Amino acid sequence: MKFKEKKNNIKTKRIIIIFAIILVIIAIIVGIVLFVNNSKQNYTVQEISEEDIKYYKVVSNGKTGIIDRDGNEIIPAEYNAIKMPNPTQPIFICIYDYDGATGDYKTKVLNGNAEEILTQYSDVNTIEIKEIVSNVPYEKTVLQYQENDKYGLINFEGKQITKAEYEEIRNMPYREGEIVAKKDGKYGVISINGGKILDFIYDVINGDNYYSQEKEYELDGYIVGINKDNKMQYGYIDNKRQVVLNTEFDKIYRINNVEDDDNIYLITEKDKKVQLYKNNKLLLDNDYQSIIFNEESKLLIVQKDNKYGALDLEGKQIMNIEYDSLQIPGQYITATKDGETKTYNLSGEVQEVSEFASVMTTDNENYKITIDQNNNYGVISSNNSIVIENNYSYIQYLFGDYFVVGGKDGKSGVINASGEEVLPLQYEVIQKLDDVEILQANTANTTEIYNKDMQLVVQMENGKLDITDDFIKVYSTTDTAYVGKDGDLKNANELFPDNGLYAAKKDGKWGFVDKNGNVKIDYQYEKVTELNPKGFAGIKKNGKWGVINKDGEVILEPTYNIPEQNGEPYFIGRYYRVVSGYEDAYFTDEIRE
Repeated sequence: MKFKEKKNNIKTKRIIIIFAIILVIIAIIVGIVLFVNNSKQNYTVQEISEEDIKYYKVVSNGKTGIIDRDGNEIIPAEYNAIKMPNPTQPIFICIYDYDGATGDYKTKVLNGNAEEILTQYSDVNTIEIKEIVSNVPYEKTVLQYQENDKYGLINFEGKQITKAEYEEIRNMPYREGEIVAKKDGKYGVISINGGKILDFIYDVINGDNYYSQEKEYELDGYIVGINKDNKMQYGYIDNKRQVVLNTEFDKIYRINNVEDDDNIYLITEKDKKVQLYKNNKLLLDNDYQSIIFNEESKLLIVQKDNKYGALDLEGKQIMNIEYDSLQIPGQYITATKDGETKTYNLSGEVQEVSEFASVMTTDNENYKITIDQNNNYGVISSNNSIVIENNYSYIQYLFGDYFVVGGKDGKSGVINASGEEVLPLQYEVIQKLDDVEILQANTANTTEIYNKDMQLVVQMENGKLDITDDFIKVYSTTDTAYVGKDGDLKNANELFPDNGLYAAKKDGKWGFVDKNGNVKIDYQYEKVTELNPKGFAGIKKNGKWGVINKDGEVILEPTYNIPEQNGEPYFIGRYYRVVSGYEDAYFTDEIRE
Protein backbone atom coordinates (compact mmCIF):
# COMPACT_ATOMS: atom_id res chain seq x y z
CA MET A 1 0.00 0.00 0.00
CA LYS A 2 2.76 2.37 0.94
CA PHE A 3 4.56 1.51 -2.29
CA LYS A 4 1.47 2.40 -4.31
CA GLU A 5 1.08 5.75 -2.49
CA LYS A 6 4.71 6.53 -3.10
CA LYS A 7 4.31 5.73 -6.79
CA ASN A 8 1.25 7.96 -7.01
CA ASN A 9 3.11 10.80 -5.28
CA ILE A 10 5.94 10.53 -7.77
CA LYS A 11 3.43 10.57 -10.62
CA THR A 12 1.68 13.64 -9.15
CA LYS A 13 4.97 15.48 -8.74
CA ARG A 14 5.85 14.71 -12.34
CA ILE A 15 2.50 16.12 -13.53
CA ILE A 16 3.03 19.24 -11.43
CA ILE A 17 6.55 19.67 -12.80
CA ILE A 18 5.37 19.17 -16.40
CA PHE A 19 2.48 21.61 -15.84
CA ALA A 20 4.89 24.14 -14.35
CA ILE A 21 7.25 23.74 -17.31
CA ILE A 22 4.33 24.27 -19.71
CA LEU A 23 3.32 27.41 -17.81
CA VAL A 24 6.91 28.71 -17.99
CA ILE A 25 7.04 27.99 -21.73
CA ILE A 26 3.71 29.75 -22.26
CA ALA A 27 4.91 32.70 -20.20
CA ILE A 28 8.11 32.88 -22.23
CA ILE A 29 6.18 32.71 -25.51
CA VAL A 30 3.74 35.40 -24.34
CA GLY A 31 6.65 37.52 -23.16
CA ILE A 32 8.41 37.13 -26.49
CA VAL A 33 5.24 38.03 -28.38
CA LEU A 34 4.65 41.08 -26.17
CA PHE A 35 8.30 42.12 -26.49
CA VAL A 36 8.25 41.78 -30.27
CA ASN A 37 4.99 43.73 -30.58
CA ASN A 38 6.15 46.42 -28.14
CA SER A 39 9.39 46.81 -30.05
CA LYS A 40 7.40 47.03 -33.28
CA GLN A 41 5.16 49.67 -31.72
CA ASN A 42 8.13 51.99 -31.46
CA TYR A 43 9.18 53.85 -34.56
CA THR A 44 11.46 56.65 -35.68
CA VAL A 45 10.34 59.35 -38.09
CA GLN A 46 13.14 60.42 -40.38
CA GLU A 47 13.78 64.16 -40.57
CA ILE A 48 14.77 65.31 -44.06
CA SER A 49 16.34 68.70 -44.70
CA GLU A 50 16.91 70.32 -48.08
CA GLU A 51 20.61 69.38 -47.82
CA ASP A 52 19.68 65.69 -47.45
CA ILE A 53 17.65 65.49 -50.64
CA LYS A 54 19.33 63.58 -53.46
CA TYR A 55 16.56 63.30 -56.06
CA TYR A 56 14.16 65.75 -57.63
CA LYS A 57 11.10 65.53 -59.81
CA VAL A 58 11.48 67.00 -63.30
CA VAL A 59 8.82 67.79 -65.90
CA SER A 60 9.70 67.99 -69.58
CA ASN A 61 7.26 68.08 -72.49
CA GLY A 62 4.43 67.36 -70.09
CA LYS A 63 5.99 64.13 -68.79
CA THR A 64 7.69 63.44 -65.45
CA GLY A 65 11.14 62.06 -64.69
CA ILE A 66 13.81 62.22 -61.96
CA ILE A 67 17.17 64.00 -61.76
CA ASP A 68 19.83 63.87 -59.06
CA ARG A 69 21.33 66.82 -57.19
CA ASP A 70 23.90 67.31 -59.96
CA GLY A 71 21.24 67.54 -62.65
CA ASN A 72 21.89 64.07 -64.06
CA GLU A 73 18.93 62.18 -65.47
CA ILE A 74 18.01 59.21 -63.28
CA ILE A 75 14.57 58.38 -64.65
CA PRO A 76 13.71 59.68 -68.14
CA ALA A 77 10.77 62.09 -68.33
CA GLU A 78 8.26 59.71 -69.85
CA TYR A 79 5.74 59.06 -67.07
CA ASN A 80 2.40 60.68 -66.24
CA ALA A 81 3.56 61.20 -62.65
CA ILE A 82 6.18 59.94 -60.20
CA LYS A 83 5.93 59.66 -56.42
CA MET A 84 9.05 59.78 -54.27
CA PRO A 85 8.33 58.39 -50.79
CA ASN A 86 11.79 59.45 -49.66
CA PRO A 87 13.92 61.80 -51.83
CA THR A 88 17.08 60.59 -50.11
CA GLN A 89 16.49 57.05 -51.37
CA PRO A 90 16.51 55.76 -54.99
CA ILE A 91 12.96 54.40 -55.07
CA PHE A 92 10.33 55.84 -57.39
CA ILE A 93 6.65 54.95 -57.93
CA CYS A 94 6.07 55.65 -61.63
CA ILE A 95 2.55 56.14 -62.99
CA TYR A 96 1.85 55.52 -66.68
CA ASP A 97 -0.95 54.72 -69.14
CA TYR A 98 -3.21 57.14 -67.30
CA ASP A 99 -6.77 57.30 -68.66
CA GLY A 100 -8.25 60.72 -68.00
CA ALA A 101 -11.78 59.51 -68.70
CA THR A 102 -11.81 56.61 -66.23
CA GLY A 103 -8.99 57.61 -63.87
CA ASP A 104 -7.34 54.22 -64.40
CA TYR A 105 -3.55 53.94 -64.53
CA LYS A 106 -0.67 51.51 -64.13
CA THR A 107 2.31 51.74 -61.80
CA LYS A 108 5.77 50.29 -61.49
CA VAL A 109 8.59 50.82 -59.03
CA LEU A 110 12.04 51.80 -60.30
CA ASN A 111 15.41 52.12 -58.56
CA GLY A 112 18.23 54.57 -59.16
CA ASN A 113 19.30 52.67 -62.28
CA ALA A 114 15.78 52.93 -63.76
CA GLU A 115 15.37 49.17 -63.16
CA GLU A 116 12.01 47.78 -62.13
CA ILE A 117 11.97 46.38 -58.59
CA LEU A 118 9.49 44.93 -56.06
CA THR A 119 7.86 42.98 -58.89
CA GLN A 120 6.88 40.23 -56.42
CA TYR A 121 4.21 42.59 -55.07
CA SER A 122 1.11 44.05 -56.75
CA ASP A 123 -0.03 47.68 -56.78
CA VAL A 124 2.86 49.01 -54.69
CA ASN A 125 2.17 52.61 -53.67
CA THR A 126 3.05 55.35 -51.23
CA ILE A 127 1.12 56.17 -48.03
CA GLU A 128 0.17 59.83 -48.08
CA ILE A 129 0.63 61.97 -44.98
CA LYS A 130 -2.16 64.44 -44.26
CA GLU A 131 -2.62 67.30 -41.80
CA ILE A 132 1.14 67.59 -41.22
CA VAL A 133 3.27 70.20 -42.96
CA SER A 134 6.21 68.28 -44.42
CA ASN A 135 8.54 68.65 -47.37
CA VAL A 136 7.82 64.97 -48.06
CA PRO A 137 4.07 64.20 -48.08
CA TYR A 138 4.49 60.43 -47.62
CA GLU A 139 5.56 57.92 -45.00
CA LYS A 140 9.30 57.87 -45.57
CA THR A 141 10.25 54.24 -44.86
CA VAL A 142 7.31 52.06 -45.90
CA LEU A 143 5.10 51.33 -48.88
CA GLN A 144 1.75 49.61 -49.20
CA TYR A 145 1.04 46.67 -51.49
CA GLN A 146 -2.12 44.81 -52.47
CA GLU A 147 -2.97 41.12 -52.56
CA ASN A 148 -6.43 39.58 -52.95
CA ASP A 149 -8.06 42.99 -52.54
CA LYS A 150 -6.32 43.56 -49.20
CA TYR A 151 -3.34 45.67 -48.19
CA GLY A 152 -0.10 45.21 -46.32
CA LEU A 153 3.19 47.01 -45.65
CA ILE A 154 6.68 46.45 -47.06
CA ASN A 155 9.93 48.36 -46.69
CA PHE A 156 11.97 49.76 -49.57
CA GLU A 157 14.04 46.58 -49.82
CA GLY A 158 10.88 44.54 -50.35
CA LYS A 159 10.82 42.93 -46.91
CA GLN A 160 7.27 42.22 -45.80
CA ILE A 161 6.35 44.16 -42.65
CA THR A 162 2.76 42.94 -42.47
CA LYS A 163 0.70 40.44 -44.39
CA ALA A 164 -1.91 41.75 -46.80
CA GLU A 165 -4.73 41.44 -44.26
CA TYR A 166 -6.21 44.92 -44.14
CA GLU A 167 -9.21 46.23 -46.08
CA GLU A 168 -7.86 49.77 -45.83
CA ILE A 169 -4.60 51.51 -44.98
CA ARG A 170 -4.08 55.24 -44.40
CA ASN A 171 -1.90 57.57 -42.37
CA MET A 172 -3.01 58.45 -38.84
CA PRO A 173 -3.85 62.18 -38.91
CA TYR A 174 -1.20 64.32 -37.17
CA ARG A 175 0.92 61.27 -36.30
CA GLU A 176 3.53 60.44 -38.91
CA GLY A 177 4.76 56.90 -38.44
CA GLU A 178 1.37 55.49 -37.50
CA ILE A 179 -1.11 53.78 -39.82
CA VAL A 180 -4.88 53.51 -39.43
CA ALA A 181 -5.82 50.09 -40.78
CA LYS A 182 -9.15 48.31 -41.20
CA LYS A 183 -9.41 44.61 -40.41
CA ASP A 184 -12.59 42.54 -40.42
CA GLY A 185 -14.61 45.74 -40.72
CA LYS A 186 -13.04 47.44 -37.68
CA TYR A 187 -10.29 50.06 -37.40
CA GLY A 188 -7.09 49.90 -35.39
CA VAL A 189 -3.68 51.56 -35.49
CA ILE A 190 -0.33 49.97 -36.32
CA SER A 191 3.14 51.47 -36.49
CA ILE A 192 5.24 51.61 -39.64
CA ASN A 193 7.14 48.67 -38.10
CA GLY A 194 3.94 46.60 -38.03
CA GLY A 195 3.35 46.68 -34.26
CA LYS A 196 -0.23 46.99 -33.04
CA ILE A 197 -0.86 50.29 -31.26
CA LEU A 198 -4.67 50.27 -30.97
CA ASP A 199 -6.83 47.15 -31.15
CA PHE A 200 -9.07 46.54 -34.17
CA ILE A 201 -12.33 47.24 -32.35
CA TYR A 202 -13.25 50.75 -33.46
CA ASP A 203 -15.51 52.23 -36.12
CA VAL A 204 -13.83 55.67 -35.96
CA ILE A 205 -10.29 56.75 -35.07
CA ASN A 206 -9.18 60.39 -35.21
CA GLY A 207 -6.43 62.50 -33.71
CA ASP A 208 -7.30 65.20 -31.18
CA ASN A 209 -5.08 67.73 -33.04
CA TYR A 210 -3.16 68.88 -29.93
CA TYR A 211 -0.01 70.81 -30.89
CA SER A 212 2.84 71.79 -28.59
CA GLN A 213 5.52 74.31 -29.54
CA GLU A 214 8.16 72.08 -27.97
CA LYS A 215 6.86 68.63 -28.90
CA GLU A 216 4.70 69.47 -31.92
CA TYR A 217 2.13 66.64 -32.39
CA GLU A 218 3.91 64.15 -30.12
CA LEU A 219 1.25 64.58 -27.39
CA ASP A 220 -1.67 64.23 -29.79
CA GLY A 221 -4.13 61.60 -28.54
CA TYR A 222 -6.82 59.44 -30.14
CA ILE A 223 -10.55 60.05 -30.23
CA VAL A 224 -12.11 56.65 -30.92
CA GLY A 225 -15.68 55.63 -31.65
CA ILE A 226 -17.71 52.42 -31.55
CA ASN A 227 -21.11 52.06 -33.18
CA LYS A 228 -23.49 50.82 -30.49
CA ASP A 229 -27.06 50.14 -31.62
CA ASN A 230 -26.67 52.50 -34.60
CA LYS A 231 -25.34 55.27 -32.37
CA MET A 232 -21.68 56.26 -32.40
CA GLN A 233 -20.17 56.40 -28.92
CA TYR A 234 -16.79 58.05 -28.43
CA GLY A 235 -13.91 57.58 -26.03
CA TYR A 236 -10.38 58.92 -25.61
CA ILE A 237 -6.94 57.29 -25.57
CA ASP A 238 -3.86 59.34 -24.71
CA ASN A 239 -0.55 59.45 -26.58
CA LYS A 240 0.80 56.65 -24.33
CA ARG A 241 -2.06 54.45 -25.61
CA GLN A 242 -3.80 54.42 -22.22
CA VAL A 243 -7.60 54.60 -22.14
CA VAL A 244 -8.60 57.88 -20.50
CA LEU A 245 -12.35 57.81 -21.25
CA ASN A 246 -14.40 54.77 -22.28
CA THR A 247 -16.54 54.84 -25.44
CA GLU A 248 -19.73 56.12 -23.84
CA PHE A 249 -20.05 59.73 -25.05
CA ASP A 250 -21.97 61.28 -27.94
CA LYS A 251 -19.16 63.79 -28.59
CA ILE A 252 -15.61 64.39 -27.37
CA TYR A 253 -13.12 67.08 -28.23
CA ARG A 254 -9.94 68.28 -26.59
CA ILE A 255 -9.38 71.89 -25.57
CA ASN A 256 -6.25 72.35 -27.66
CA ASN A 257 -5.49 75.97 -26.80
CA VAL A 258 -4.76 75.20 -23.15
CA GLU A 259 -0.99 75.58 -22.84
CA ASP A 260 -0.41 72.48 -20.70
CA ASP A 261 1.62 69.54 -21.99
CA ASP A 262 1.09 67.59 -18.76
CA ASN A 263 -2.70 67.51 -18.69
CA ILE A 264 -5.53 66.75 -21.10
CA TYR A 265 -8.74 68.78 -20.95
CA LEU A 266 -11.66 67.05 -22.64
CA ILE A 267 -15.14 68.39 -23.23
CA THR A 268 -17.69 65.61 -23.56
CA GLU A 269 -21.37 65.49 -24.41
CA LYS A 270 -23.78 62.76 -23.37
CA ASP A 271 -27.57 63.00 -23.77
CA LYS A 272 -27.11 66.72 -24.58
CA LYS A 273 -25.35 67.32 -21.26
CA VAL A 274 -21.84 68.79 -21.51
CA GLN A 275 -19.08 67.93 -19.05
CA LEU A 276 -15.37 68.70 -18.60
CA TYR A 277 -12.71 66.16 -17.76
CA LYS A 278 -9.13 66.82 -16.72
CA ASN A 279 -7.39 63.64 -17.81
CA ASN A 280 -9.73 60.90 -16.51
CA LYS A 281 -11.07 63.02 -13.63
CA LEU A 282 -14.52 64.56 -13.98
CA LEU A 283 -13.93 68.25 -13.33
CA LEU A 284 -17.31 69.79 -14.17
CA ASP A 285 -20.47 67.72 -13.88
CA ASN A 286 -23.45 70.04 -13.72
CA ASP A 287 -25.52 69.32 -16.81
CA TYR A 288 -24.06 72.20 -18.83
CA GLN A 289 -25.39 73.22 -22.22
CA SER A 290 -21.97 74.41 -23.34
CA ILE A 291 -18.43 74.92 -22.06
CA ILE A 292 -16.12 77.31 -23.95
CA PHE A 293 -12.49 78.01 -23.07
CA ASN A 294 -11.31 81.63 -23.37
CA GLU A 295 -7.60 81.53 -24.19
CA GLU A 296 -6.80 85.14 -23.25
CA SER A 297 -8.19 84.89 -19.70
CA LYS A 298 -7.67 81.12 -19.24
CA LEU A 299 -11.29 80.92 -18.02
CA LEU A 300 -14.24 78.75 -18.98
CA ILE A 301 -17.52 80.32 -20.03
CA VAL A 302 -20.28 77.86 -19.08
CA GLN A 303 -23.96 77.80 -19.96
CA LYS A 304 -26.71 76.11 -17.95
CA ASP A 305 -30.48 76.61 -18.24
CA ASN A 306 -29.71 79.40 -20.76
CA LYS A 307 -27.71 81.33 -18.16
CA TYR A 308 -23.97 81.99 -18.21
CA GLY A 309 -21.13 81.99 -15.70
CA ALA A 310 -17.35 81.65 -15.57
CA LEU A 311 -15.00 79.14 -13.92
CA ASP A 312 -11.28 78.54 -13.96
CA LEU A 313 -9.62 75.41 -15.30
CA GLU A 314 -9.72 73.75 -11.89
CA GLY A 315 -13.48 74.19 -11.66
CA LYS A 316 -13.43 77.12 -9.23
CA GLN A 317 -16.40 79.40 -9.81
CA ILE A 318 -15.44 82.95 -10.79
CA MET A 319 -18.88 84.20 -11.89
CA ASN A 320 -22.17 82.64 -10.80
CA ILE A 321 -24.25 81.02 -13.53
CA GLU A 322 -26.94 83.69 -13.53
CA TYR A 323 -26.19 86.05 -16.41
CA ASP A 324 -28.11 86.50 -19.65
CA SER A 325 -24.82 87.00 -21.51
CA LEU A 326 -21.16 86.91 -20.57
CA GLN A 327 -18.07 87.85 -22.57
CA ILE A 328 -14.37 88.11 -21.76
CA PRO A 329 -12.79 90.78 -23.97
CA GLY A 330 -9.18 90.69 -22.83
CA GLN A 331 -8.60 91.31 -19.13
CA TYR A 332 -12.18 92.10 -18.14
CA ILE A 333 -15.45 90.19 -17.92
CA THR A 334 -18.59 91.93 -19.14
CA ALA A 335 -21.79 90.31 -17.89
CA THR A 336 -25.42 91.30 -18.48
CA LYS A 337 -28.29 90.45 -16.12
CA ASP A 338 -31.86 91.76 -16.35
CA GLY A 339 -30.76 94.33 -18.92
CA GLU A 340 -27.92 95.72 -16.76
CA THR A 341 -24.30 95.23 -17.86
CA LYS A 342 -21.42 95.33 -15.40
CA THR A 343 -17.67 94.94 -15.72
CA TYR A 344 -15.65 92.54 -13.57
CA ASN A 345 -11.98 91.68 -13.29
CA LEU A 346 -10.78 88.12 -13.95
CA SER A 347 -11.27 87.30 -10.27
CA GLY A 348 -14.95 88.12 -10.54
CA GLU A 349 -14.78 91.40 -8.62
CA VAL A 350 -17.01 94.19 -9.90
CA GLN A 351 -15.15 97.15 -11.37
CA GLU A 352 -15.99 100.81 -11.62
CA VAL A 353 -17.28 101.80 -15.02
CA SER A 354 -14.19 101.71 -17.22
CA GLU A 355 -13.45 103.85 -20.21
CA PHE A 356 -12.17 100.70 -21.89
CA ALA A 357 -14.35 98.07 -23.50
CA SER A 358 -11.41 95.66 -23.61
CA VAL A 359 -7.89 95.32 -22.24
CA MET A 360 -5.52 92.77 -23.79
CA THR A 361 -2.16 91.56 -22.59
CA THR A 362 0.93 91.62 -24.82
CA ASP A 363 4.15 89.63 -24.93
CA ASN A 364 5.63 92.39 -22.78
CA GLU A 365 4.23 92.37 -19.23
CA ASN A 366 4.78 96.13 -19.00
CA TYR A 367 2.14 96.95 -21.63
CA LYS A 368 -1.52 96.23 -22.31
CA ILE A 369 -3.49 97.21 -25.39
CA THR A 370 -6.81 98.91 -24.71
CA ILE A 371 -9.94 99.41 -26.79
CA ASP A 372 -12.31 102.18 -25.69
CA GLN A 373 -16.07 102.37 -26.10
CA ASN A 374 -15.63 103.90 -29.58
CA ASN A 375 -13.38 101.03 -30.73
CA ASN A 376 -10.25 103.18 -30.63
CA TYR A 377 -6.96 101.54 -29.61
CA GLY A 378 -4.38 102.70 -27.07
CA VAL A 379 -1.78 101.33 -24.64
CA ILE A 380 -1.55 101.38 -20.85
CA SER A 381 1.30 100.31 -18.57
CA SER A 382 1.23 97.53 -15.98
CA ASN A 383 0.11 100.10 -13.37
CA ASN A 384 -2.71 101.25 -15.71
CA SER A 385 -1.21 104.62 -16.62
CA ILE A 386 -1.72 105.85 -20.18
CA VAL A 387 1.20 105.07 -22.52
CA ILE A 388 -0.48 105.75 -25.88
CA GLU A 389 -3.80 107.56 -26.11
CA ASN A 390 -6.77 105.77 -27.72
CA ASN A 391 -6.44 107.53 -31.04
CA TYR A 392 -5.78 104.65 -33.44
CA SER A 393 -7.85 102.21 -35.48
CA TYR A 394 -5.65 99.35 -34.24
CA ILE A 395 -2.43 98.72 -32.29
CA GLN A 396 -0.16 95.68 -32.30
CA TYR A 397 2.81 95.16 -30.00
CA LEU A 398 6.09 94.58 -31.85
CA PHE A 399 9.09 94.19 -29.55
CA GLY A 400 10.99 96.31 -27.03
CA ASP A 401 9.02 99.53 -26.58
CA TYR A 402 7.57 99.66 -30.10
CA PHE A 403 4.02 99.33 -31.40
CA VAL A 404 2.46 99.21 -34.86
CA VAL A 405 -0.42 101.67 -35.01
CA GLY A 406 -3.12 102.13 -37.61
CA GLY A 407 -4.56 105.44 -38.72
CA LYS A 408 -8.10 106.19 -39.82
CA ASP A 409 -7.03 106.11 -43.48
CA GLY A 410 -5.82 102.52 -43.23
CA LYS A 411 -2.11 103.43 -43.24
CA SER A 412 0.27 102.08 -40.59
CA GLY A 413 3.21 103.46 -38.65
CA VAL A 414 5.28 102.75 -35.54
CA ILE A 415 5.13 104.55 -32.18
CA ASN A 416 7.31 104.02 -29.12
CA ALA A 417 6.26 103.89 -25.47
CA SER A 418 6.89 107.62 -25.15
CA GLY A 419 4.25 108.27 -27.76
CA GLU A 420 6.85 109.39 -30.31
CA GLU A 421 6.34 108.58 -33.96
CA VAL A 422 9.19 106.32 -35.06
CA LEU A 423 7.80 105.51 -38.51
CA PRO A 424 5.17 107.81 -40.02
CA LEU A 425 1.69 106.50 -40.78
CA GLN A 426 2.36 106.02 -44.48
CA TYR A 427 2.88 102.26 -44.88
CA GLU A 428 0.54 99.73 -46.45
CA VAL A 429 1.80 96.91 -44.23
CA ILE A 430 4.07 96.75 -41.19
CA GLN A 431 4.84 93.40 -39.59
CA LYS A 432 7.34 91.71 -37.31
CA LEU A 433 9.08 88.77 -38.93
CA ASP A 434 8.60 85.44 -37.16
CA ASP A 435 10.97 84.54 -34.30
CA VAL A 436 13.20 87.61 -34.78
CA GLU A 437 13.11 91.24 -33.72
CA ILE A 438 13.14 92.50 -37.28
CA LEU A 439 10.48 94.62 -38.88
CA GLN A 440 9.23 94.63 -42.48
CA ALA A 441 7.50 97.79 -43.69
CA ASN A 442 5.96 98.12 -47.15
CA THR A 443 4.62 100.99 -49.18
CA ALA A 444 3.07 100.41 -52.58
CA ASN A 445 6.49 100.08 -54.30
CA THR A 446 9.11 99.82 -51.56
CA THR A 447 10.18 97.24 -48.99
CA GLU A 448 12.07 98.39 -45.89
CA ILE A 449 13.73 96.27 -43.20
CA TYR A 450 14.38 97.64 -39.70
CA ASN A 451 16.34 96.05 -36.85
CA LYS A 452 15.33 95.88 -33.17
CA ASP A 453 16.57 99.45 -32.63
CA MET A 454 14.35 100.62 -35.50
CA GLN A 455 17.35 101.45 -37.66
CA LEU A 456 16.82 101.11 -41.41
CA VAL A 457 18.86 98.16 -42.70
CA VAL A 458 17.51 97.69 -46.25
CA GLN A 459 15.35 99.79 -48.54
CA MET A 460 14.53 98.30 -51.93
CA GLU A 461 12.05 99.12 -54.67
CA ASN A 462 9.70 96.21 -55.42
CA GLY A 463 11.62 94.09 -52.94
CA LYS A 464 10.60 90.56 -52.05
CA LEU A 465 11.66 88.41 -49.08
CA ASP A 466 12.97 84.88 -48.75
CA ILE A 467 13.34 83.88 -45.10
CA THR A 468 15.69 81.01 -44.22
CA ASP A 469 16.82 79.60 -40.87
CA ASP A 470 19.93 81.80 -40.88
CA PHE A 471 19.15 84.97 -42.82
CA ILE A 472 16.63 87.05 -44.70
CA LYS A 473 17.16 87.63 -48.40
CA VAL A 474 15.69 90.82 -49.85
CA TYR A 475 15.73 90.92 -53.64
CA SER A 476 14.26 92.54 -56.73
CA THR A 477 14.88 92.29 -60.47
CA THR A 478 17.96 94.51 -60.05
CA ASP A 479 19.24 94.16 -56.47
CA THR A 480 19.89 91.67 -53.66
CA ALA A 481 20.68 92.18 -49.96
CA TYR A 482 21.06 89.84 -46.99
CA VAL A 483 20.08 90.52 -43.37
CA GLY A 484 21.17 88.25 -40.54
CA LYS A 485 18.74 87.19 -37.82
CA ASP A 486 20.56 89.68 -35.58
CA GLY A 487 19.32 92.49 -37.83
CA ASP A 488 22.71 93.34 -39.33
CA LEU A 489 23.46 93.55 -43.05
CA LYS A 490 25.51 90.55 -44.22
CA ASN A 491 27.84 89.86 -47.14
CA ALA A 492 27.38 86.76 -49.25
CA ASN A 493 30.84 85.44 -48.35
CA GLU A 494 29.85 85.51 -44.67
CA LEU A 495 26.75 83.43 -45.35
CA PHE A 496 28.22 81.10 -47.97
CA PRO A 497 31.89 80.66 -47.00
CA ASP A 498 32.33 77.51 -49.09
CA ASN A 499 31.33 79.13 -52.37
CA GLY A 500 34.11 79.87 -54.82
CA LEU A 501 32.12 82.55 -56.65
CA TYR A 502 30.03 85.43 -55.35
CA ALA A 503 27.51 87.66 -57.10
CA ALA A 504 28.75 91.24 -57.52
CA LYS A 505 27.32 94.40 -59.06
CA LYS A 506 29.15 97.26 -60.77
CA ASP A 507 27.76 100.14 -62.83
CA GLY A 508 24.34 98.50 -62.96
CA LYS A 509 25.66 95.18 -64.28
CA TRP A 510 26.26 91.89 -62.48
CA GLY A 511 29.10 89.39 -62.59
CA PHE A 512 30.98 87.12 -60.18
CA VAL A 513 34.03 87.62 -57.95
CA ASP A 514 36.02 85.36 -55.66
CA LYS A 515 36.17 85.82 -51.86
CA ASN A 516 38.95 88.37 -52.30
CA GLY A 517 36.92 90.47 -54.72
CA ASN A 518 38.81 89.43 -57.84
CA VAL A 519 36.59 89.43 -60.90
CA LYS A 520 36.00 85.91 -62.23
CA ILE A 521 33.08 86.55 -64.58
CA ASP A 522 32.77 90.00 -66.13
CA TYR A 523 29.97 92.39 -65.23
CA GLN A 524 27.72 91.63 -68.20
CA TYR A 525 24.39 90.44 -66.82
CA GLU A 526 21.16 92.20 -65.79
CA LYS A 527 21.03 90.05 -62.65
CA VAL A 528 22.63 86.90 -61.24
CA THR A 529 21.97 84.68 -58.24
CA GLU A 530 24.43 83.28 -55.73
CA LEU A 531 25.62 79.71 -56.16
CA ASN A 532 23.06 77.48 -54.49
CA PRO A 533 24.01 74.46 -52.32
CA LYS A 534 23.95 72.27 -55.43
CA GLY A 535 26.63 74.44 -57.07
CA PHE A 536 24.57 76.31 -59.70
CA ALA A 537 23.76 79.99 -60.20
CA GLY A 538 21.42 81.87 -62.48
CA ILE A 539 22.52 84.47 -65.02
CA LYS A 540 20.08 86.89 -66.68
CA LYS A 541 20.50 88.66 -69.99
CA ASN A 542 17.91 90.26 -72.28
CA GLY A 543 15.21 89.23 -69.83
CA LYS A 544 16.09 85.52 -70.06
CA TRP A 545 17.77 83.25 -67.51
CA GLY A 546 20.60 80.78 -67.97
CA VAL A 547 22.87 78.74 -65.68
CA ILE A 548 26.52 78.51 -64.64
CA ASN A 549 28.16 75.88 -62.44
CA LYS A 550 30.46 76.39 -59.44
CA ASP A 551 33.48 76.63 -61.76
CA GLY A 552 31.91 79.50 -63.68
CA GLU A 553 31.20 77.40 -66.75
CA VAL A 554 28.04 78.24 -68.65
CA ILE A 555 25.74 75.21 -68.49
CA LEU A 556 22.97 76.96 -70.41
CA GLU A 557 22.98 80.34 -72.11
CA PRO A 558 20.15 82.69 -71.03
CA THR A 559 17.12 80.95 -72.52
CA TYR A 560 14.31 80.72 -69.97
CA ASN A 561 11.59 83.31 -69.49
CA ILE A 562 10.82 82.70 -65.81
CA PRO A 563 7.80 84.55 -64.34
CA GLU A 564 8.64 86.97 -61.53
CA GLN A 565 6.01 85.43 -59.24
CA ASN A 566 8.12 82.29 -59.21
CA GLY A 567 10.81 84.23 -57.32
CA GLU A 568 14.48 84.21 -58.18
CA PRO A 569 15.26 81.05 -60.12
CA TYR A 570 16.82 78.03 -58.45
CA PHE A 571 18.72 75.76 -60.80
CA ILE A 572 19.95 72.18 -60.81
CA GLY A 573 21.89 71.66 -64.01
CA ARG A 574 19.84 72.96 -66.91
CA TYR A 575 16.59 72.63 -64.95
CA TYR A 576 14.89 75.39 -62.95
CA ARG A 577 12.46 75.00 -60.08
CA VAL A 578 8.76 75.72 -60.52
CA VAL A 579 6.71 76.47 -57.42
CA SER A 580 2.95 76.21 -57.71
CA GLY A 581 0.23 76.46 -55.11
CA TYR A 582 -1.57 73.53 -56.70
CA GLU A 583 1.12 70.85 -56.67
CA ASP A 584 4.52 69.93 -55.30
CA ALA A 585 7.52 71.93 -56.52
CA TYR A 586 9.30 70.40 -59.49
CA PHE A 587 12.07 71.23 -61.94
CA THR A 588 11.73 71.73 -65.68
CA ASP A 589 13.72 72.54 -68.81
CA GLU A 590 10.68 73.76 -70.71
CA ILE A 591 11.34 77.06 -72.50
CA ARG A 592 8.65 79.64 -71.81
CA GLU A 593 8.20 82.56 -74.14
